[in-house]
Amino acid sequence: MKRLKSIELYKTVLLICVGLLITTAATQLSPEIPIGSFSSASVDAVVPEGWEEIKFSKTKPTDYRLMEDEGRVVVQAQSEGTASGLIKEVDINPELYPTLSWDWKIDQVLDKGDVNKKKGDDFAARIYITFDYDAKNLPFGERLKYRALRLLGYRDIPLRALNYVWSNKAPVGTMVPNAYTNWVTMIAVQSGNEHINTWQSENRNVYEDYIAAFGEAPGNITGIAIMTDTDNTKESAMAYFGDITVHQEF
Repeated sequence: MKRLKSIELYKTVLLICVGLLITTAATQLSPEIPIGSFSSASVDAVVPEGWEEIKFSKTKPTDYRLMEDEGRVVVQAQSEGTASGLIKEVDINPELYPTLSWDWKIDQVLDKGDVNKKKGDDFAARIYITFDYDAKNLPFGERLKYRALRLLGYRDIPLRALNYVWSNKAPVGTMVPNAYTNWVTMIAVQSGNEHINTWQSENRNVYEDYIAAFGEAPGNITGIAIMTDTDNTKESAMAYFGDITVHQEF
């Protein structure tokens, strides 16, 4: 009997210690995680440190470069009927870090852009967030599509993603599936030419946006990308991206 009580006491103490460790770890989390510290980068760098270019077959890439604008270093994106992006791979729990913050600026929206149509799926500026998602959770038909895409050579396919865009005419707050796939949800954060040529600061609760888009809690964030593309509309666009961070609180 004494031995049984000792075992129970040991279990209780162990559970208390584990709880204290978890609580301590949570309180020691950094309040924010820098994703794109472009302002501290060198303008001589070809690509920001930790970022990689995403290119698409049969499409010329958008030109990305670091430059100074209004006294700080930013990423400039220039697209002339082109499409590509810059991505940083991450592993971030959006429940702990739900808020995404960034600055951006464009010179004009695209006249032919249309968030609801494939031929209009171009934007002067996008922030693309990809999430971990198990393909086994896809409906049967979508699992077949996923397997077919992988057989065709498309390996890094985001099964769940949010796409924050500067739209030409969709009202701010518009949330619709991507014209090509319902695995991606488009969210209009800015719209029209009212705020062009002026830096805009944005804050989004990624965790809540994901639930609104897909009806379930998200997996970890696996990548954050910036993109300017005009390959569908064959127009021209210039955009600027400032620092990007994620935060514990909105």
